[in-house]
Amino acid sequence: MDFSYSEEQQAILDLAGQILDDGTPRERLRELELGDGPRFDPELWKQVAGAGLLAIAVPEEYDGAGLGFLEVASVLQQVGATAAPIPYLETVVLGALPLAEFGSGAQKAAWLPRVARGEAVLTAALIEPEGDPLRPSTRAETDGDGFRLTGTKFCVPAAEIADAILVTADTGDGHIGVFLVDPRSEGVRITPLGTTGGLPEARVDFERVAAPGDAVLGDAQRGRVILEWLLERANAALAATMLGACEAALELTAEYAKTRKQFDQPIAMFQAVGHRAADAYIDVEGIRLTTLQAVWRISEGLPAATQVAVAKHWACEAGQRVVHAAQHLHGGIGVDREYPLHRFFLIVKQLELTLGGATQQLVQLGNLLADAEDDT
Repeated sequence: MDFSYSEEQQAILDLAGQILDDGTPRERLRELELGDGPRFDPELWKQVAGAGLLAIAVPEEYDGAGLGFLEVASVLQQVGATAAPIPYLETVVLGALPLAEFGSGAQKAAWLPRVARGEAVLTAALIEPEGDPLRPSTRAETDGDGFRLTGTKFCVPAAEIADAILVTADTGDGHIGVFLVDPRSEGVRITPLGTTGGLPEARVDFERVAAPGDAVLGDAQRGRVILEWLLERANAALAATMLGACEAALELTAEYAKTRKQFDQPIAMFQAVGHRAADAYIDVEGIRLTTLQAVWRISEGLPAATQVAVAKHWACEAGQRVVHAAQHLHGGIGVDREYPLHRFFLIVKQLELTLGGATQQLVQLGNLLADAEDDT
């Protein structure tokens, strides 16, 4: 069997790598990190859009390329490998993909061409204080032909710069609705949060925010199906981003170990260093295998819940081993904020905890296995 990328997929991977690598010099990343605003580079965002990378999974009838999730994940891998300050995961995975799958014709026409051209930033508000995205406490109360949303969402990525937010809410009787909300609507309050990796996130409060009938994504009574679909892709996307960050951390460490000398020898010659680096390499390959398996199954329309949970668990557990090994082998320079390694360490830590860490993925696997036994 041929497990390599197709020529088109490899071209997307190479193009994304070139644009993002050229657009993320250390000085520019440091400038954004020391600035007052969110960690976002609008110029790089324009370049990514101009290269067609935002249009990858947008259907052709809405000015997109009509490609699949595997291609999206390959771009996210490069986003992680360059610590690129752009809301690609938020806009494409959390916003455009569910709109393309479940949105009405009017919703698709209003948003997907703008996403493809880089004119709109989208995101989703999924996390609440209680922690379980599948049991939102945010309420959606009927108001004429529409709804009123009341509640609080935490750690909403890119909320400060988003043009629209997909918000999940309890519509009563155990049902979940997904609503397309303008963050500038009356009753919406956005409070920026300090995050581990510096990625822009915010607390978003909703106080009887109007959500007209045409703001509902799909069926207001079947939002759980949409939410499960979205969470599956979001966790796979997080694993792909973490894969890129781990690859970059290991590559940086390998180059450092070849040039850093102790006792007139590169530290790469020392057995203990070699063993630690080899273990990190095996972990990266494990993350790659499990992530690509999950991403491929999603792209092919195959059941992927188990594979996604395995991929996210491996990215969380092995990812932490990789970035800790990278820090250890760098010694003191690894914690220097002028040196790029710290970005990969912090990004992997933040993404590990996003939408459930390793333990939550094991719980998910246990539930899936229990359900499978009940079906037999």
